[in-house]
Amino acid sequence: MKILGISAFYHDSAAALVVDGDIAAAAQEERFSRKKHDPRFPAHAVEYCLDEAGLEINDVDYVVFYDKPFVKFERLLMTYLGVAPAGLRSFYQQMPSWLKEKIFMRSTIRRNLGYKGQVLFTTHHQAHAASAFFPSPFEEAAIITLDGVGEWATSTYGVGRGNKIEILKQLNFPHSLGLLYSAFTYFTGFKVNSGEYKLMGLAPYGRPVYADVIRRNLVDVKDDGSLRLNLDYFDYCAGLRMTNEKFAGLFGGPARKPETKITQREMDLARSVQEVTEEVMMKMSAHVKKATGMKHLVIAGGVGLNCVANGRIVREGPFDNVWIQPASGDAGNALGCALFAWHQLLGNARTPDGRRQKGTYLGPAFSDDSIQSYLDLGKIPYEKLSEEALCHRVADLLAHEQVVGWFQGRMEFGPRALGARSILGDPRSRAMQSTLNLKIKFRESFRPFAPSVLRERAAECFELDVDSPYMMLVAPVRPERLRELNPEEAQAEGFGMLKVARSDLPAITHVDNSARIQTVAKEDNPRYHRMIERFYEITGCPVVINTSYNVRGEPIVCTPQEAYTCFMRTDMDFLAMGSFLLDKTRQAPWPEDREWMNEYELD
Repeated sequence: MKILGISAFYHDSAAALVVDGDIAAAAQEERFSRKKHDPRFPAHAVEYCLDEAGLEINDVDYVVFYDKPFVKFERLLMTYLGVAPAGLRSFYQQMPSWLKEKIFMRSTIRRNLGYKGQVLFTTHHQAHAASAFFPSPFEEAAIITLDGVGEWATSTYGVGRGNKIEILKQLNFPHSLGLLYSAFTYFTGFKVNSGEYKLMGLAPYGRPVYADVIRRNLVDVKDDGSLRLNLDYFDYCAGLRMTNEKFAGLFGGPARKPETKITQREMDLARSVQEVTEEVMMKMSAHVKKATGMKHLVIAGGVGLNCVANGRIVREGPFDNVWIQPASGDAGNALGCALFAWHQLLGNARTPDGRRQKGTYLGPAFSDDSIQSYLDLGKIPYEKLSEEALCHRVADLLAHEQVVGWFQGRMEFGPRALGARSILGDPRSRAMQSTLNLKIKFRESFRPFAPSVLRERAAECFELDVDSPYMMLVAPVRPERLRELNPEEAQAEGFGMLKVARSDLPAITHVDNSARIQTVAKEDNPRYHRMIERFYEITGCPVVINTSYNVRGEPIVCTPQEAYTCFMRTDMDFLAMGSFLLDKTRQAPWPEDREWMNEYELD
């Protein structure tokens, strides 16, 4: 039985293929189209999934779409009618795409794919819930889904048992924790549905001075975590912008313009809305525990990517264990709707398995023969090494503060680089955060970097007693690893805090003494684990910096061509690609156009 799941047309389009219950492949369209958060129909991602399994499109038994277009269209029409005539311009902008392809989704899917079989639909939050529960290690669990909005639902909770999920309650549009957070993303000058993680990273630089203003004026939070927004301050119902002049009046002036200087106000706004978000999620988890009586919790939806709040739920919440879908946003719904069809609609049994998602290494891989053909065709200098020699060399390079691109195995599904498409550095280096941000990633200097740590040694570095294989949890650095700050350092504020080394792992210790952690297990990624193990043998440090293999504004690299291009256009020192190690000092100067790159097709 072959089931293809699709999410498309809003942001982060993706495809996933489930074959007899096995997750065969999954990938976001952006990795192939090179357009970040690409919302278009995921034709390239579908092609990859089918190729990975050796299938043609009409070998597929069912194609499943991740929401119900007619219900979403109803919500749009009802919303526009409710605010008319304010939303007229947005209405006219939206209607052509709806009438052309979105509302007649079954026909759109068949036309785009040349598919003649059955097309099924789930609701948006059913797909989120399925993506959270079915790959989880639990026989039964409570489920929480939170995002901006699906059809009508913005948050839900329910239960999963065996091969079934049931949504018990939902919060409806326009009242949405995700949209509240996105409103502040917009107001602080970042891009909605893209920059929310920047807002989360900015929060520790600020103070929660606006938290009470938010509670008094913008959102009424109930004891069960449900909420109501004061729509007088928001414009998203009209579809033109997230906030209005009344919102700006609360916070001392207009929204920050993108790419302008970030001020203390933006830092304080980020901290304030982050505090309110955590409060809502903590109340919600407590209520869901009481309502369901479940020992375990699973989470999905875009707000599930708020790893600071997730960390608090794990440490302080009422559940014994928490599992979070690594592709929590809309991309993960391609997987969720396929699994929903396999289990819930078709009635197939489920055996709980924490490794069902295969470390979320579900994207394309490239063989050594393929990589070598590419390198030889371009006359690119390289050294071929055994796996053990490669791990030793890379570990030694990192120990000498070299920056190494790491391109290995199947690409990750989801927004995090997890040791397949990563850029690596030494976390002990005081200069490494600035080097990576300014010379490699070309991004804002305040952005923190994440650690990859050997799972068996994570507790030596972090206050974390659970696995975090998908980099979905933030936890404190252990107190004994922190250094005592002098009075000047302790009084630093704003971006002045960046200059302060806070621990013996300064490059991955955020300004609030926390880190977003990936625990690396040998069974999930043996080559990456061995390299970190070797770094530990050399340095006594079981941690490396792991940041995604891309530059600002571009998706994570997918192919060897993209990996090499990124390597050459940044100040990376070495690239470990498959069994091959490339030294920047041996490479020819990088021209802007190399025709051979476009002539060669990789297997």
